Amino acid sequence: TAGIIVVTVDAQANGPVDMFVGSRNYDAGYLAGEYMAQELNGQGRVAILDGIPVVPILERVAGFRDAVANYPGISIVDIQNGHQERAYAMTVVENMLQANPDLDAIFSVNDTGSLGALAAIEGSGLDVYPYSVDGHPEAIEAILGGDIFRATSAQFPRDQVRIGFGMALAKYWGANVPAEIPVDVMLIDKTNASTFSW
Repeated sequence: TAGIIVVTVDAQANGPVDMFVGSRNYDAGYLAGEYMAQELNGQGRVAILDGIPVVPILERVAGFRDAVANYPGISIVDIQNGHQERAYAMTVVENMLQANPDLDAIFSVNDTGSLGALAAIEGSGLDVYPYSVDGHPEAIEAILGGDIFRATSAQFPRDQVRIGFGMALAKYWGANVPAEIPVDVMLIDKTNASTFSW
């Protein structure tokens, strides 16, 4: 590619790519699942609000599944695709709640979907709690402003961009750089949401 350095950030891409910088998506799903399981005291019926089948989303779901697999009292009773869109996810979760009125919690692969789930939950009057991934400002507000949206595994998009840019420059200047650079995530709940922002 004639001296052009190609870095993908947050999602992989096809084609000649020098490096990928993205969140530890498996860890994000695992953290949310573990936190959910602990809050449910290891017992409950939960659902997954899935998304577009790309690597970061697949890794989040895998991490979540592995976390709750450690708790035999928790069963995943429904999996639906919310397309990672608020309005679509709201409709999907409305239907999910009608089919499973005894649901305890929902794991969403992203905060936008979880905000749609939150609207559906609030409309249903059921005691169901969303857990998610992203750290979106509206999700942080929802965590701080109520008791329904419980937690999100936050990403650090600014760090991803800074690292990607820095590594691209380093490679351009002749340094050996790794093909993949994972960026840590952090679970955000009511105890630390007030000090978190992207």
